[in-house]
Amino acid sequence: MAPKKRIKLLPKIQEGINEESFQQNSFIKRKRLSLLDKTKSDITKDENLNESTDEVQQTDYIEYKDEFDTSDEEVNIVFLLNIQNDIRNTVGNIPMNWYDDYPHIGYDWEGKQILKPHSEDQLDYFLKRMEDPNFWKTVKDKQTGKYVVLSDEDVEIIHRLESSKIPDITFNEYAPWIDWFTNEVMKMPLRKFPEHKRSFLPSRIEAKKVCKMVHALKMGYLKTKKQKAEERLKKREKKFYLLWKTDDTAEEMRRIHDHIPAPKRHLPGHAESYNPPTEYLFNKKELREWEKQAETPWKRKLHFIPQKYSSLLEVPIYTDFLKERFTRCLDLYLCPRARKMRLTIEPEDLLPKLPSPRDLQPFPSVMSVVYKGHTDMIRCMSIDPIGQYLISGSDDMSVKVWEISTGRCMRTIHVGGIVRSIDWCPNKALSLVTVAADRKLLLINPGVGDTLIVKKTDSILRDASEEAFAVSEKVKAVIQWENSSDEKWEDGIRIIINHFKEIKEVTWHGRGDYFATVMTEGGNRSVVIHQVSTRRSQIPFAKPKGLVQCILFHPVRPFLFVATQKNVRIYDLVKQELFKKLLTFAQWISSMAIHPGYYLIHSGDNLIVGTYDRKILWFDLDLSTKPYKTLRLHRNAVRAVAFHKRYPLFASCSDDRSVIISHGMVYNDLLQNPLIVPLKLHRDHEQYNDFAVLNVVFHPTQPWVFSCGADATIRLYS
Repeated sequence: MAPKKRIKLLPKIQEGINEESFQQNSFIKRKRLSLLDKTKSDITKDENLNESTDEVQQTDYIEYKDEFDTSDEEVNIVFLLNIQNDIRNTVGNIPMNWYDDYPHIGYDWEGKQILKPHSEDQLDYFLKRMEDPNFWKTVKDKQTGKYVVLSDEDVEIIHRLESSKIPDITFNEYAPWIDWFTNEVMKMPLRKFPEHKRSFLPSRIEAKKVCKMVHALKMGYLKTKKQKAEERLKKREKKFYLLWKTDDTAEEMRRIHDHIPAPKRHLPGHAESYNPPTEYLFNKKELREWEKQAETPWKRKLHFIPQKYSSLLEVPIYTDFLKERFTRCLDLYLCPRARKMRLTIEPEDLLPKLPSPRDLQPFPSVMSVVYKGHTDMIRCMSIDPIGQYLISGSDDMSVKVWEISTGRCMRTIHVGGIVRSIDWCPNKALSLVTVAADRKLLLINPGVGDTLIVKKTDSILRDASEEAFAVSEKVKAVIQWENSSDEKWEDGIRIIINHFKEIKEVTWHGRGDYFATVMTEGGNRSVVIHQVSTRRSQIPFAKPKGLVQCILFHPVRPFLFVATQKNVRIYDLVKQELFKKLLTFAQWISSMAIHPGYYLIHSGDNLIVGTYDRKILWFDLDLSTKPYKTLRLHRNAVRAVAFHKRYPLFASCSDDRSVIISHGMVYNDLLQNPLIVPLKLHRDHEQYNDFAVLNVVFHPTQPWVFSCGADATIRLYS
């Protein structure tokens, strides 16, 4: 079907074509009608303006200039023909949803309604999509509701627009550049003779004029237009004078400049009423306290005793009236008054600006698992280096091995004494746990994990037991190594080390061959270092200075941290001398933990110490021997502190039932101080006999923390 052509005329031409011009020439009218009938038969077949069709007529718009001749017969005939057959919607630029409730969608050139096309359902839409080859380039006209098939040229233009190209295909993007101006810099003078030297020097005469003007502005001789206008307005305004000055304005005195008025007396309150409320009257206790402060009357809340009368007529004369007036006059006369600058400081400005806890994730925020099985308080616990199993020691004289992921108790070992300390060997090639039960130190193979490692550990301990080493009499008086019996071997106990005093703490060296024990009541033999491979023990200190509370091995360097009641001493084991002494200024140290150093950076350079007087001390060993930061986060004694091995986290637990997780970031830059931010407070343990949370341990790989307490439970926070 041939496309229908339409001519869009300018407004002036459209006004010139009307019915009166057509009636003047009948010949032109008959010729138009015959041409109209002929073109209708060629253009459309069975097309009606009131019926919906799926094809849209394509129109070519031709605009003519103002010099268009309205007497041209052919143009007028074609224009009328196009108006007769053009069904373009003439409603204008309006929202088409206004016609949703009507059967038509707008009006054509003749003012007739354009009916909405037949609405298609999903089945028709699918059939049309499968059968019509031009479906992919068919779009819907919102003005008429009909579908328009785009031509190949239109599709090509759309593709070029989507690819950010110029729509015109004939346009050459790489046309040769026309260099209208030369790119060479031409150094040419503006005038034919060179500039004089005086043109580059500032004028002295102008400088003097500027100096005079600046001096006049400073002295007020020269004024701007704005200042002159303000002075004129002030002169025109009427002036008023106060006959009696109020108390709000200070009196201008002749010889006293910047006069300071006397402070006003406070207005009387409810207590000074002749009929005060009952809560303002003194009881016997308050009256006794008021009389005791006769020698120090300035400490009294009130300088008189409130009394109650039924009416104002019964109120007697105030006896201290003349005395108070006299002292008031003396204060005004003798007491000097001076201005004191008041500092307006907001409380938020005094606090350091710390980052938000959301920006410091991950950290333990939710209690996930509760491990129950012990019948008495749990004093200690430890995690294997892989992070799969947890071992705990309790006052019920038993040791339990737990699976962390499921919370299932894998094994229970009875040790015959109160377990005060327990530590898993950090060597992943050994399955060995040290347990301090009263005066005995037990080396236990828990029998969990890799069976090859379990068997290898038993073989190493059997081979070492066959060898005998010479031990000095001094060491024999303190400890004795003993092989376990067959019954205890089945329970997992491999070696028993008997001590002469009760063992408080046991800790391993980072390599997993040495471990040390602390006996607080041992005196000069309170610290003993043992070696598993050779079954030897040695006493490193002849005279320890103070009661030893806990010890730690440095993770990288050959240092031993020994904490007494008030100080922490660092000893060099190779040189056998005191390296440094840390001053805590605390009453009693309870525990300490050393920074592991992430990726071996600044390993062991920071230390945290927990004390029984509710303080957590952060030491920077490279900075000073005094605490870098003192944290008072707990309301009761701090029982244990711990660092995470991978994440910048540290935790503390206390007898106030709280476990506090904090962010402790140590930077590579030595000039930047560590960042310490408290993050989360957990309070889920129950208190029993003034004890609450007794120990806290981090998971070796995950941002999880374990806590055990006097309520015989272990809780996992993740």
